[in-house]
Amino acid sequence: MGSKSADAPNDETKTNQLKTKRRRQPLSSRPDELSASSSQDAAPTTPRRVKKRRWGQEKGEGSGGGSERRNDGLVDIPTYKPKTSHKIEEAAGDYVQPDQNDREAAIRSIKQQGLDIEAFCLCCGTTDIETPHPLFRGGLCQRCKDNFTETLFHYDEDGYQSYCTICCYGMEVIMCGNDSCCRSFCLNCLDILVDPGTFDSLKETDPWICYLCQPLAAHGALKPRKDWSVRVQEFFANNSDMEFEPHRVYPSIPANRRRPLRVLSLFDGIGTGYLVLKDLGFKVDKYFASEICEDSLAVTRINHETRITHVDDVRFITKEQLTKWGPFDLLIGGSPCNDLSIVNPYRKGIYEGSGRLFFEYYRILHLLKPREDDPRPFFWMFENVVWMNRHDKLNICRFLECNPVMADAVKVSPAHRARYFWGNIPGMNRPMTPSQKDKLNLQQCLETGREARFTKVKTITTQPNSLKQGKVPICPVIENGKDDNLWITEIETIFGFPKHYTDVRNMNRKERQKVLGKSWSVPVIRHLFAPLKDYFACEEMNSSSASSSPPDGSH
Repeated sequence: MGSKSADAPNDETKTNQLKTKRRRQPLSSRPDELSASSSQDAAPTTPRRVKKRRWGQEKGEGSGGGSERRNDGLVDIPTYKPKTSHKIEEAAGDYVQPDQNDREAAIRSIKQQGLDIEAFCLCCGTTDIETPHPLFRGGLCQRCKDNFTETLFHYDEDGYQSYCTICCYGMEVIMCGNDSCCRSFCLNCLDILVDPGTFDSLKETDPWICYLCQPLAAHGALKPRKDWSVRVQEFFANNSDMEFEPHRVYPSIPANRRRPLRVLSLFDGIGTGYLVLKDLGFKVDKYFASEICEDSLAVTRINHETRITHVDDVRFITKEQLTKWGPFDLLIGGSPCNDLSIVNPYRKGIYEGSGRLFFEYYRILHLLKPREDDPRPFFWMFENVVWMNRHDKLNICRFLECNPVMADAVKVSPAHRARYFWGNIPGMNRPMTPSQKDKLNLQQCLETGREARFTKVKTITTQPNSLKQGKVPICPVIENGKDDNLWITEIETIFGFPKHYTDVRNMNRKERQKVLGKSWSVPVIRHLFAPLKDYFACEEMNSSSASSSPPDGSH
């Protein structure tokens, strides 16, 4: 097997990567002497920074062996011994990995006695099944389902899964060598479900293509489902952790009685809600927006001038003000996710920091809801990240009295952007399909003379390094034979905004990506808002106004 050095990522030969994980135990499961340690130990029990290794890397800390650089610039393969740990393994929350001896015994019984693997949890071996595993034949118990739900969409900075695709745990994982695949598979799952020694043997395969990228076939007890791509979407779309009474159903309004919309947008960002409503042709009577970021305010003011009325910080909006501005037909918003996202190791949760702003949305929603005897339709929508702690998600569900739907922008754009949406807009859980105007691959979003390396890219955040792709981070674009990052106009197009939408008041590239990275995906919001056409007045759409040109004369 040949390999390349870590500083020659553009060579044709690809190498497997191994990443070794170290987990901290929850305080409740540590020895007593550790529970009384420093305040640093009392930090949230989230993963430490993951350390990843590539085959063929130069000798370094924990490499377990040396390597010699050859005259041709490559590095000979070192004798590598992955680090091991006897600590209890954790996923992103407080889920401690189950005893692997139980799973090993269950799989042994399945193989020897011909038992049905669907009756066993694929992650821990128990027979107390809550739901089928969406990717492979087998089940998930309630505990493993909760962990799977929370961590499957947790990615490291290089775009690869932080945890095993099968069990969503894993101290040591091997990553798929397919450039367009982000999956990881752990030592325990491979050695228990496939065959003992599989993990070590796959490390010698260069590159290794994972079981979901290969033609689907059984590998020991590990059997991919033929419809896994559909099942995983249904798994999250129907992720009903709690039971609630259905929301009030409003009958459609006859066309001649529909009136223009009055909207209140909290945490408005760069006016995505208004942009989508106008793009769909709605008549918007009033659009009140609460936003405190000066750069975001500048974007909306330049693009939409006086059509958006900016109001106070959401924390200072009073009942009297709402009565004066209203009544409202639609309340939308997505509170800051920084203290909710499990990607942030210092997150404070829903009751501290910016996480508490969710309750400002809930407070205003409670004030705006019409009485039961009021027939006026009133709709609302709240958005936040998928990869939040399960307890925070359940608390949001409890206050909003509904379960969310999961929508990933990758179905209607060239970029992943999985988000939860709570609300009472009709048809929120219907399948999301692209429209004729949606750009589905990266090449469609690039400027002339630039070539896309990938069809789809990972989630674009406020951080510049989120633009790099692959396990050896590379730029997603080639121009004149050289690597290049996405231009801001291209990112705007990926999100569904008009080009130069954020090109205001001399904002630099970093500032423009920051406001875009916090925004909603335009085609996703268009999908969610479209059913409102049965309730509110729309402009008469002619061929020119129905085009994809920017609404309201925006950039």
